[in-house]
Order: sequence, then structure tokens, then C-alpha cells
Amino acid sequence: MAQKPMTKTQLVAALAEKTDSDKTTANSMLAALTEIVTDEVAAGGAVTLPGLGKFACRERPARMVRNPATGEQVHKDADRVAKVTIAKALKDVINA
Repeated sequence: MAQKPMTKTQLVAALAEKTDSDKTTANSMLAALTEIVTDEVAAGGAVTLPGLGKFACRERPARMVRNPATGEQVHKDADRVAKVTIAKALKDVINA
């Protein structure tokens, strides 16, 4: 049975406990990390978080897609998407 995902409040509490700091400091660290990763990926760069994975921006070309409700073929313009590649270390821990 799948567990519920960890909430931001739970993550901040766990981060504060692991770093021996208060929740306010942990929350600001999490917010800063989020902002740094977001800014770098939005600018087209990539950020590697050792042991977790790599966040990157990927460009997708224009293409034809199908509307699943009607089956109609529709043209979709080129766009950019965020891509997360999970680190081997995390995969190994999960599959152990």
C-alpha cells in the first residue's frame, strides 16, 4: 500500500531536526534551494543535487498530437519542459 507523500511542513520539520536548527531556518533554506533550482532551470541550465538527481530544462520540437476525446490531430508548438533524472545512488537505495 502506498504511503501519502511527505508534506512541506513535514519536510521542513525533518530538515530542521537533521540540521539541528529551528523550523524557520529550515523553511528559509528550503525556499532558497527551490528558488535557486527554479531560476537555473528556467534559464535553460541544469542543477545536480548529489545523491538525489539532476534537474534540467529540455526543449521539445513542434509536433502533431492527438486529442484523446475526439481523435483529432492538432499541431502543438515547440515548448520547454523540466526534466528530472534520478541519481543512481537513490535508485540503488530504493531497489535494495
